[in-house]
Amino acid sequence: MRSDPIVDEVRAIRNRLAAQCEYDVDQIFRRIQRRQVESGRNYVRYPARRVTKDKDTREFGADSR
Repeated sequence: MRSDPIVDEVRAIRNRLAAQCEYDVDQIFRRIQRRQVESGRNYVRYPARRVTKDKDTREFGADSR
């Protein structure tokens, strides 16, 4: 597989930012939230959607007989 320089750069940046947060997902999330507040921009927030289970809904990997 060929290497894409843009993908390589994005992955390097992602790895550097994760390392700064000690690869702690909660810390990464708090950092993102803090940066959003500090930016002063308005972000769109959609209301949470209720999850419903229909009788036709099958679980992932369920037998489809």
